[in-house]
Amino acid sequence: MDFDIPDDIKQLLHDIDDFIEAEIKPLELQDDNIRFFDHRREFSRTDFENGGIPRREWEDLLAEMRRRADRAGFLRYAVPERYGGKDGSNLAMAIVREHLAAKGLGLHNDLQNESSVVGNFPTIKMWENYGSPAQQEQFLGTMFTGETRVAFGLTEPDHGSDASWLETRAIRDGDDWLINGQKRFNSGLHRATHDLIFARTSGEEGKPKGISCFIVPTDSDGFSVDFMWWTFNMPTDHAEVTLKDVRVPADAMLGTEGDGLALANTFTHENRIRQAASGVGAAQYCINESVKYAKARIAFGQPLSTRQAIQWPLAELQTECEMVRQLVRKTAWELDHKHHMEISDKVAMCNYRANRLVCNAADQAIQVHGGIGYTRHMPFEHIYRHHRRYRITEGSEEIQIRRVAQVMFGYGGARPTPPTTI
Repeated sequence: MDFDIPDDIKQLLHDIDDFIEAEIKPLELQDDNIRFFDHRREFSRTDFENGGIPRREWEDLLAEMRRRADRAGFLRYAVPERYGGKDGSNLAMAIVREHLAAKGLGLHNDLQNESSVVGNFPTIKMWENYGSPAQQEQFLGTMFTGETRVAFGLTEPDHGSDASWLETRAIRDGDDWLINGQKRFNSGLHRATHDLIFARTSGEEGKPKGISCFIVPTDSDGFSVDFMWWTFNMPTDHAEVTLKDVRVPADAMLGTEGDGLALANTFTHENRIRQAASGVGAAQYCINESVKYAKARIAFGQPLSTRQAIQWPLAELQTECEMVRQLVRKTAWELDHKHHMEISDKVAMCNYRANRLVCNAADQAIQVHGGIGYTRHMPFEHIYRHHRRYRITEGSEEIQIRRVAQVMFGYGGARPTPPTTI
C-alpha cells in the first residue's frame, strides 16, 4: 500500500499556496479586510440590525475571492470538466480541504460559510443524476457565478434527523402542486433565488418512500422567510420558513415523485468526507499552534512544553489526528472506486470522529494558551464554534454512530462486514 500523496496532488497544493500568497493574502490585507478575520470578525461580518444576516461587504469580499480563484482555475477543481472543472477526485479534495484548514483562519478558506479558493459543490451530482435537461441548464452553470442560489429545506420544527416523518405536504391541484408546511434552519435564504423543499406527496409516515423534492422560487406567493435563527457562530443565514398554499408547476419537481430522500443522499457522503477532512486540518492547526506557544511560553522558570500536563493532552490529540487523517484519506479513495453506499459506515466514522477531534483540539488550544486563548484575538473560539455545529448538522453524530452499528449488526438493510483476518 502506498500512503504517499500522489505527485499531481502535491503539485496542486504547491500551486494553490502560490496563488494564495500572490492574490488572496494581499486582498485579505487591503482596505482593512483583515477586520473580517481578526478579533472583530463576528461583528464585522454580521448585520445585527437586519436579522443577524451576513453583511453585504463581507459577502462581496468572498465573491471577489471566488472570482479570482475561478480565473486561476482552482474554484471548480472538483467539478466535472464539462462545467469548467478538472474532475478532481474525492481523495484530492480531502487532501486539499485538510491542507487549507490547517493554514488557520483567512480569506483562502473561511469557516463560517465554507467559501474556499477550491470550492465544494456537492449538489452537482444531485442535479446531474436527477435534474431534467431544462433544470440542469438553468442551475448547473449559474451556480458558479451566483446568478442562482439554491437553498436546502429539509429540516422542520418538529423533525430533524427523523426526516421520513416530515409534516410538510404537497398535493396535486390540476397540473400544479400546492405545498404547505414549515422548514427550520433553512440555510442560505437571505440570498437564495430558489429553495429545495422536501414534502410528503404519498406513502406512510416514517417511510422514506413518498417524499418528493420541489424547486421553489423564493419569491413565490405564500413563501415566507419568517426570521433567522441566531446561532453559536454568527452571522446567520438559517431561516425559519413557512409555506402556505405555495403553487409550483409539475416540472418544478426534482427527480421522480416519492424519491426525494434518495436524492438528498446523493451528495451527503462526499460532503461529509470533505467536512471530516477540514476537521482534521483545523485540528492539526490547533495542535501546531499549541505546541509552538508551549515552547515559547515560560512559566515557573521553564517552557510550558516541559510539563507533562501540557505534553500529554497534545500527544493524545496528535495521535488521534494521525489516525483520523488516514481513515479519511482511505475512505475518500474508496469513494472514488466504489458505490458510495458500500462505504457509508466508513464515511460516518470519519465524520463523527473528525468533528469530535477538532472540537477537542480547539478546546485544548484555548486551555494551553490560557487567558489569551479565551479571547477573540486568538482563532480557537471561532474554530470551536464553527466545527461544533457539525456534531449536529449533516447528520448528528448519533445518526453517524447508528449507521456504523447498522452495518455492524446487519440492521436497516445493511449487511455486516466480516472481520478481516490475516
